[in-house]
Formats: sequence, structure tokens, C-alpha cells
Amino acid sequence: MMTNPYLPFKSRIIKIIPHTDIDFTFHMEYAGPVKPGQFFEVSLPKYGEAPISVSDIGENYIGMTIRRVGAVTNTIYALQEGDTLFLRGPYGNGFAIEQYQGREIVVAAGGTGLAPVKAIVDYFAAHSDETPSFTLLAGFKSPKDILFREDFKKWEQKLQVTLTVDKAEDETYQGQTGLITQYIKEIKFLNKEAAQVIVVGPPIMIKFTVAEFLRQGIREENLWVSYERKMCCGVGKCGHCKMDDTYICLEGPVFNYTKAKTLID
Repeated sequence: MMTNPYLPFKSRIIKIIPHTDIDFTFHMEYAGPVKPGQFFEVSLPKYGEAPISVSDIGENYIGMTIRRVGAVTNTIYALQEGDTLFLRGPYGNGFAIEQYQGREIVVAAGGTGLAPVKAIVDYFAAHSDETPSFTLLAGFKSPKDILFREDFKKWEQKLQVTLTVDKAEDETYQGQTGLITQYIKEIKFLNKEAAQVIVVGPPIMIKFTVAEFLRQGIREENLWVSYERKMCCGVGKCGHCKMDDTYICLEGPVFNYTKAKTLID
């Protein structure tokens, strides 16, 4: 008998980690296969359902970093540790860790785009011997928008990390400012032709960041992007996420750039 793909399962909230006023990470009970970059449909009866990317992968749990932006997420934010959410998934094409093992890696993430690739950064920070070089470029609008502050402290001890904000009006901020694209030129690549590059963020950020990597000599087949769309069903039925003949919820959200560049919204 086939399992109903629309039927969610209950998952208990193990831990809630606040990052900003509107960005929290929820650790949820889950014991099953999942890849960085995949997503779950998260729901509450009477309020609706929302697609949320996986930000953490742990033993018998996953983390999902959720921004409070509407009815569903407002209701989720009213919950506490020990409460229950309903999940469907995981869905989509994620990042395969084995694709990057033994390779030089660069991850460029803008804003909440850091969440879908956080599990990759976590993995290689814990297994730094599995990559000759790992560089993280992370950009946020302002200091108050920075996510995963405690994680950055750990990453900086193991990886090459550049954390920047577009603009800092707070005089106490001592970090770097400017767009991610201006820091790409400073990366000391070991081998540009073989380096694996992952870019995740708002569409305009992806466009200009990918263009800069290409100018720097990165090969198109070594570039990977993640497209966030309105993935309502997760199983390629509703068509809300469709670009041309491609269902983002099925073939994506992670794409090699050789495919991504052909998609027209």
C-alpha cells in the first residue's frame, strides 16, 4: 500500500534558538535520511503550511531556521519547547556531501541563505581534514541581522571565514562591511579550475555573486546554487514552483549552474 505523500507526521520541538527578533532556529525530532539543502513542509492545523529548509542535521533531530513573516510562522513562534509541529518531507534535491569531499570549497551565502548551507559548513568544520581548503563568505544587511553568531565563533577556528554586512550604523560594530562580491577577489584559490563553489541567497545576490566567480575563472560545472521558490506541495503537483518545465521542489532547490542558468522565471 502506497504512503500518502501529503500526510504529515508529528515532530516535537526539542530546542528553540533565537538569532534575531524575527529569526529563530527550531530543533525538531527526526530520525531519517536528509541532506543539506532539502526542505520540509511545516504545518499547524487551522493555520496552514510553509516550506522550510533544513539548517541543522544532528542525531535524531533536524534544525529549521524560520523567519516570522506571516500567519503560519507567527503561530509557530508562539510555541515552546515540548510543543508539536507537523512535518512532511524531506523534499527536493540537496547538497551531497560526498560531492565536495577532498575538494577545495567556497560557500557564499547572503542573509537567510546561510541556513540551507549551514549543515555543509558544520560538517566540514567538524571534518576539516576532508577538504584542502574551505572558505565561507557570509553577508547580512546589518549587524542586527546576523544569524548563527555562536556558530561563527566555532567556524572561524577551523575555516576561512569572511563575515560582512552591507551597512553598519551601529558605531560599536567592529566587523567588515560591503557586499560579498567585493571579497571574492581576495580568495586565495588553490586551483580555480577544480574549486567547488556554492552560492545561496536572494536572486539578485546569486546573479551578481555567480557572475563574479565566473569572472574569477570558476568553471560553470563547479558552481552550485539553491533556488528558493513557493514550494507548496513538495511533490511536483501544484506547479507553484515551476520554472519552464522544471519543478524546483523535485529537481531543485539545489542546481548545478549549467542547469540553473537555463531556467527562466
